[in-house]
Amino acid sequence: MDRGFSIVNISSAIFDCSAPDLDSCPDESLPEFAFIGRSNVGKSSLLHMLAGEQGLARVSPTPGFTKLINIFTMNKCWRLVDLPGYGFAHVARKDKSRFNKAVAEYLEHRTNLCLVFALIESGLAPQAIDLEFVEWLVRHDVPFVLVFTKTDKVSDVTARANMAAFSERISSWFEKPPAMFTCSAETGQGRQGLLGVIDESMTAINAASNAAHVANEGSPGPSPQPSARENRKKRPDLNRPW
Repeated sequence: MDRGFSIVNISSAIFDCSAPDLDSCPDESLPEFAFIGRSNVGKSSLLHMLAGEQGLARVSPTPGFTKLINIFTMNKCWRLVDLPGYGFAHVARKDKSRFNKAVAEYLEHRTNLCLVFALIESGLAPQAIDLEFVEWLVRHDVPFVLVFTKTDKVSDVTARANMAAFSERISSWFEKPPAMFTCSAETGQGRQGLLGVIDESMTAINAASNAAHVANEGSPGPSPQPSARENRKKRPDLNRPW
């Protein structure tokens, strides 16, 4: 995979599909970066801000509008995944259960998932539903970073206090705490930092891919590749070469 430009410069965003479950997702040929958060956390607005002029996520005034796994190919070399929010208030209980199951299966078994951006509203004290979701990510060994949203709607003092309180609540779950970022879809604050995280991951993937290519040049033949279904049984691997 050869990239001649930075991820921070989004040159194309192509809609792939809206998948109701893991089996309906595209092949696992490209690295994926998923975004998820509590309903009304501002996820759609954030994704629109990240994509810039290539705007991709539909913004709705109704919490829980995103009910499918929406997948976009960015710059023809990675995928942005818009996951349904957890705890939507306007979805029937049976549908809520089904969509949460689809998200759980995606997060647990999608082998080309590199990183999850877990969105937390900066203006709120730690919420039980967010803490439960982060604990689930930790328990299932899903790599993630925390992104505190809507910083334009709250004072810097309040945002920092809420972030510190959240960090304190989850501190005992890690040897090394997850990276934390702040952002505002209104002002664009945090855009370069978030896309920079993706850029760093893609750089590591490229390096691993090149190393694997060099190693395979001396082998007698290509190694057999496992099927996508077999791959889903494995944990996500940030160093997996594509």
